[in-house]
Amino acid sequence: MKAKLGVSALVLLFLGGLWLVAAPFAVGYQDRGAPYVDATINDLWLGGAIAGISFVSLVIYAADALRELARRGKHSDA
Repeated sequence: MKAKLGVSALVLLFLGGLWLVAAPFAVGYQDRGAPYVDATINDLWLGGAIAGISFVSLVIYAADALRELARRGKHSDA
């Protein structure tokens, strides 16, 4: 149960980070072709950092889960 909650939180953080990166353009407060305003720069850096950290955390969790499954599995040396 704890693992599902943790993975769900990481997925939501990843999606939130992606939204922060896309929001200036999707919502329209950053005009096309105009120099980036401070809010856009902030959204891009913060959203990229949140998405990146949560993605790396998901990859680490998946690798650990696969390692655990391999350790539990029955290996035959035939």
